[in-house]
Amino acid sequence: MVLESIVNPFKSENKPRNLIFLGFVYSTIALFLSSWIFKSQASLIMVFLTVMACIPLVYNIIKIEEEKDLQDLEEKILLKEHSKALLAFMTLFIGIALSCTLWYVALPADTVSVLFQTQSETIQNINSNVTGSAIKFNAFVNIFLNNIKVLILCILFAFLYGSGAIFILTWNASVIGTAMGNFIRSNLAYYSNLVGFEKSAQYFQVISIGLLKYVIHGIPEILSYFVAGLAGGIISVAVIKHDFGTRKFEHILLDSADLLLLSIFLVFLAGLLEVYVTPIVF
Repeated sequence: MVLESIVNPFKSENKPRNLIFLGFVYSTIALFLSSWIFKSQASLIMVFLTVMACIPLVYNIIKIEEEKDLQDLEEKILLKEHSKALLAFMTLFIGIALSCTLWYVALPADTVSVLFQTQSETIQNINSNVTGSAIKFNAFVNIFLNNIKVLILCILFAFLYGSGAIFILTWNASVIGTAMGNFIRSNLAYYSNLVGFEKSAQYFQVISIGLLKYVIHGIPEILSYFVAGLAGGIISVAVIKHDFGTRKFEHILLDSADLLLLSIFLVFLAGLLEVYVTPIVF
């Protein structure tokens, strides 16, 4: 596969910034292919095509992490090693989200309404659920439980399909990209009657706010999904290689348990930031 051969998984862990560009390219190609071939279902086909391009890279990175578990490293060292894979996943996610944001802002309105239809409907449902909570604590509980559900799906997809969690994460990247794109596009339209430097300054401000609004709680939330997906993927690879029943497999389970606890903490932190911090800042 051409897209699979573009990048080496080992180099990706050591130079994760390159994956921002790669995620952007994967998502952009998927977006235009889905719009061209499957226009009526483009919002979902785009996600599937992006996932297909990402799976070889993600699976090979998870295999590398599972091999590290078999080296009997100390847990602190092991978690530090896993951070390389998590950073690689995050940069890939950022590239996909930025691609969706850019094309949501740049493409014509009628094209955008088709390409991001399902994502826009999802955002509307989320906003209606949050708005309906009269008390912030209730909103926090709803968001936390929903994120835990997504977390469980990441673990199951990663365990059953190896790198299956990339589907959940690519979907979330497209939703966040759509939300940022919608915010930026709506506010740019508001300031479109300005001229000169004032117009440029307002455009820069809108774009910056649009990105930051979702970054504050988005980073720990998405990171938690990647941590959970990595844990499930490591166990999946270990089972495929028939490592279970050995002392090394017990070490893998212990490492995965630590990753799962970390992911739950990150989900909790993301919920607090989304309910109590983001509304104050924006």
